[in-house]
Amino acid sequence: MIPLIQRLCILAFVLLFSGHSLAANTVTNIVTESPLIQSQFQYIKDTSGHSNVGDIINRPDGEWQLIESGSSNFGVTTSPYWLRFSLKNITSKHINLITTLDYPQLDDVVFYVYSGNKKVHEFATGDARPFYPREVDHPNMLLRVNLIPEEIKTIYIRIQTEGSMILPLQIWHENLYFSAASKEQKLHFFYYGCLTIIMLINLAVFLFLREKLYLYYSLAIAGYLLFFMSILGYSFQHFYPLNPNIHSRALLLSMPILAFFSVLFCREFLKTKSHSPTLDLGLRAMMYFEIFNFFSALLFSYNLAILISAISAFFFFFILLAAGPITWMAGLRAGAFFTVAWSPLTIGVLATAGRSLGIFPENFLTQYGMQIGSGLEAFILTLALADRLYHEREEKIQAQTDSFQKEKARHDAQSQLVEAMSHDPITHLPNLNRFERMVNQQLQRDPKSHYIVGVARVTRLVEINRTLGLTRSERLLNRIAKQMVELAERLPGIQSQRDKNGHEERVYQLSGDCFGMLIRADEVNDRFESIDKAFLLLAKPMLMDGLAIELHPQFGAASYPAHGDNAALLIRNAHVGMEMTPQGQFLSGYYSPDYDIYSESRLTLMSDLREALNKNQTQLYYQPKACMTSGEIVSLEALIRWHHPERGWVYPNDFIPLAEETGVITHITRWALEQGIADLAILLHDHPNLSVSINISARDLETNGLSDLIETTLNHYHVKADRLTIELTETAIMENPEIGLTVLERLADVGLRVSIDDFGSGYSSLSYLKQLPATEIKLDRSLVMDICSCESSKIIVETSINMAHGLGYKVVAEGVEDKETARLLQALNCDWLQGYWLCYPLPIEKLKPWLNGQPKLFED
Repeated sequence: MIPLIQRLCILAFVLLFSGHSLAANTVTNIVTESPLIQSQFQYIKDTSGHSNVGDIINRPDGEWQLIESGSSNFGVTTSPYWLRFSLKNITSKHINLITTLDYPQLDDVVFYVYSGNKKVHEFATGDARPFYPREVDHPNMLLRVNLIPEEIKTIYIRIQTEGSMILPLQIWHENLYFSAASKEQKLHFFYYGCLTIIMLINLAVFLFLREKLYLYYSLAIAGYLLFFMSILGYSFQHFYPLNPNIHSRALLLSMPILAFFSVLFCREFLKTKSHSPTLDLGLRAMMYFEIFNFFSALLFSYNLAILISAISAFFFFFILLAAGPITWMAGLRAGAFFTVAWSPLTIGVLATAGRSLGIFPENFLTQYGMQIGSGLEAFILTLALADRLYHEREEKIQAQTDSFQKEKARHDAQSQLVEAMSHDPITHLPNLNRFERMVNQQLQRDPKSHYIVGVARVTRLVEINRTLGLTRSERLLNRIAKQMVELAERLPGIQSQRDKNGHEERVYQLSGDCFGMLIRADEVNDRFESIDKAFLLLAKPMLMDGLAIELHPQFGAASYPAHGDNAALLIRNAHVGMEMTPQGQFLSGYYSPDYDIYSESRLTLMSDLREALNKNQTQLYYQPKACMTSGEIVSLEALIRWHHPERGWVYPNDFIPLAEETGVITHITRWALEQGIADLAILLHDHPNLSVSINISARDLETNGLSDLIETTLNHYHVKADRLTIELTETAIMENPEIGLTVLERLADVGLRVSIDDFGSGYSSLSYLKQLPATEIKLDRSLVMDICSCESSKIIVETSINMAHGLGYKVVAEGVEDKETARLLQALNCDWLQGYWLCYPLPIEKLKPWLNGQPKLFED
């Protein structure tokens, strides 16, 4: 890289050389003791450029000028120069000599050897000729001279070049020259080997880490190699000896290549973009100039291209010389390394330039200063990169450790939240979802056995709650749960599973007043008498605070495989069995399809529902959602209502589950979307900020054309997509996660909002839920109803709100029935609320005046 500065110095001091005296041709006496013979020569500048050797020989001695040192720099000139010197063997032995011009960049060199007045040898070589044939296989310009005792030979050399006319003439004894040249080449190739290893190491680091810093450095080192091998002639000698044009252009191209990638490396290594924008601007300008320099090396003449390269080298060297201290003063550790690395390079350049100008003497340091400096620079920067790699590795390890700790803390919090959401907050018994999972897993492991799902319901719990108050009824419920667990531990055939803490789970709380268990009938040998006795104990009055409280429990059971092959169906049938009259002496109602009053009713009810939808006999009622902050009504949830001509009002809980099972739910959804969007279009005239939420089911996610239907309907009524929110329960979402995510993303792309309904009532994958394109989460009413009286419920709700906010969701609290609960939710940073305290669901004709006269939230 740095020999460009040598070019610049040469250009800056073109035509600068010492004065020379006129002298006659002198003879150098050769003695065998001296390895490097003192050389001196005379020269003539051929201004015409057309003189031949005969013309030169006839020139009078007064025109010749003497160079006693044997080395001269005539600057950049296109005129030929002729050298003349004589050698005399004053020994008694035959002597073989090597005459050298140790500057491989001379374009055309022709040696003429005369013995007396007779030309005995002529040899042409040079950088602009094919490398071979040469008398000595070496990049420098060499001539063999043989002298017998007392023989005198005069040598004329014609030299012409388009670059710098540097003429370091030396005369060696042949054997001593080859010994010295071998040592010099070893040093050169040691240097090349070191640079190659550094280049390959950084290239390997780049391939492993994919960090472009190491690629830039590797390419910059490659530029070093190309430059030094070109300027010293080794690439010409070994790679393209028959193509001198390639050689000259390779040297010119190496300069912008090494400069361009060195600047890229400097920007990346010193992070100039963030630490020194002004310096970064200069470096980017340098990059653009090097691109121009690259093309000039291909297209312009050699002299013009070398001039551009010299100008480039001047600015390149000094801008990189300043880059290290600037970033060092800015507090960047890498700036110190860069400054230290550039110092030996600076010294090497100055030493070499001083040698070229005659300021410094000819010695090893001045001759090889640039190579030594560039080698030290490469070594120091390699250490700097290793230091950087080490610190980055340490930082990454620390970052990974911190990330692991945060992830562990997040995982622990999620696990605690999931654990809380999968257990009842009052009794801490596992809930319905865990029971279903346990039953299904057991049936899959042992499908050939006979199992019974048993359920027990405390029928008077609501009455007890209203009579004794929430706190006392919770104490009672805890005692019931504890009694059931103690009884279950002694019963035969009761199936259990261990939670993550190693606790046995035998009794499950399926709802607030309903409990379940799984019994392996094959293990019961007493005709279920022990189980019936346990039921009798549960049916006895329970003493609390001096009161004998009648619980009036009901028991139901369903058998696998006779009554179902999955947990949900068995639990359903056990609940139906609970309504059947117990047979014989047992207290449990045993399911029988013959007495299932819901089977025929389901078919009739769905047929009637289809007819009602076709005739538009169903209605939408709207329950408002209010913003906790502004107190304004921000949205409406559309709820279907159906007045059957014979059965009267049929509640959604009675027909929606059946509609989902039979597929009628898709018809309900289409009708609700059409009606809800039409009503919203009317309401938007007076309430332009209002939006509406419409519930869809898991079946709807599997139906093709849902997004097209919504888009078409919205366009028909000129309603913007963000005015419509699609609500799904987390259970529905988890039925088919892959399809559900795809459909919801398609709906979100349309512009719709997505809400996760009944959050906390199921057992969902939080890692999956956070992938959903949802905008809000609705806390299930079971989490909200007792937060004012139950600290555990409050903690669960608060944790759910914080988690939802962390995932970017708004939080809606369902089932708010009093002002105290609303105030507490507001304190917990809940966003919106919905419930009877705010407003009961209303048809649109009653909703309009309510919206117009509704005071803001919390106003008395």
